[in-house]
Amino acid sequence: MASMTEHEPHGEHQTKKATASGWIGSVLEYYDFFIYATAASLIFPQIFFPAADPKVAIIASLATYGVGYVARPIGAFFLGHWGDTHGRKQVLLLCMFLMGISTVAVGLLPTYEQVGLLAPALLVVLRLVQGFAVAGEISGASSMILEHAPFGRRGYYASFTLQGVQAGQVLAAAVFLPLAHYLPTEDFNSWGWRIPFLLSFIVIVAGYYIRREVKETPAFAAESEHGEVPKAPVIQAITHSWRDMLRVVCMALMNVIPVVTTVFGAAYAVQAGYGIGFDKDVYLWIPVLGNCLAVAVIPFVGKLSDRIGRRPPIIVGALASGVLSFGYLYAISIHNVPLAIAMSLLMWGVVYQGYNAVYPSFYPELFPTRTRVSAMAISQNLGTLVTAMLPMVFAAVAPPGSTNIPMVVGSITFAVTVVAALAAWSARETCRVHLNDLGQPGAVPMDKDEYDQLSAQTLALAKQAA
Repeated sequence: MASMTEHEPHGEHQTKKATASGWIGSVLEYYDFFIYATAASLIFPQIFFPAADPKVAIIASLATYGVGYVARPIGAFFLGHWGDTHGRKQVLLLCMFLMGISTVAVGLLPTYEQVGLLAPALLVVLRLVQGFAVAGEISGASSMILEHAPFGRRGYYASFTLQGVQAGQVLAAAVFLPLAHYLPTEDFNSWGWRIPFLLSFIVIVAGYYIRREVKETPAFAAESEHGEVPKAPVIQAITHSWRDMLRVVCMALMNVIPVVTTVFGAAYAVQAGYGIGFDKDVYLWIPVLGNCLAVAVIPFVGKLSDRIGRRPPIIVGALASGVLSFGYLYAISIHNVPLAIAMSLLMWGVVYQGYNAVYPSFYPELFPTRTRVSAMAISQNLGTLVTAMLPMVFAAVAPPGSTNIPMVVGSITFAVTVVAALAAWSARETCRVHLNDLGQPGAVPMDKDEYDQLSAQTLALAKQAA
């Protein structure tokens, strides 16, 4: 226990409050992102852009969705700096208010018919704010939960950050899809689409109430007390941790799996040019079903990573989901709806969670406390930005009319997942390293038997406190 005292930060660990704070923030951020993506496809072309050329309106509307990804690296630099200099709590409150207020504002925007080109201009500005805000949420929330979590349970608690992401998308679907389906078209186009955006106000209030109750993490508080908070954490992160940042950029390319499932896969299945002819409703529900399954799977994988380490689930999840992408695209090509749904749920809802559930603990564990938020935010968002370009690459190498599309797109997908797996394999294992030693190349992991014993004690104490 002496080593425990020496290598873990002192202070109050508000594990459950910090986890709830990270979860509700992720719900809000990705609820907002999902309703925007849905609206950009279903309604924005008709109400925010000139009606003379529907094709141009659709392209312009989807372009405003992509703008959010362009803003992410910029937000990562600013919000990462804020999180490492002002604290995890402060950056999470800032992210929540920026995202929530910009989303509510979208629901209040005038239409093109009312104010002309000012309508799409305002839409782009608010989308930029959304992209800016979301860049700091996962890195800030993961760092806060990690630094409040008990030793031996960091993987389990940090996984709730991503469970919130999936739950937010399920919540968005639960609000948006019934409105789009049941409201008369005229009512939905005039006011119904605004309801999901305006409901963000409720989540802002709930999120603020939860986040204001969470104290700053003991690790950051100790750095502040000792005057060790860096003035330029971004520069320190790049200078001292560039190798691990590069690893995170490569591992973040795993976002290729949801891209293949919900973006290219949907286009391949439903667009007339490809000649497959799936019903659009099927591919509207695939993300919902996948996220529902992921919500159940994520905590189990996070808990598993506390037992076997962070790298094995990520490596297996990366390679297996890459292989399954061939089967998923093949199922589409033969117009087998049940098989396509089953393959997508297995690939995305289950296997992909080997990566998705573990990276909220693994990424921040690769970096020291003083630069943790900056290093994770910048590298993760750069990797995600690259994957946002992949639908264009897939469409270019496998356009309508081309042959052997499952093999071509599946090969690219598998190659990307191999890169992610190699990056995880090259990283050091972090689950048995004490919090104060994280990010140090020479840090020595705790002996496995001692670690298992301490983890069991931690779990027993948690059950007693429950």
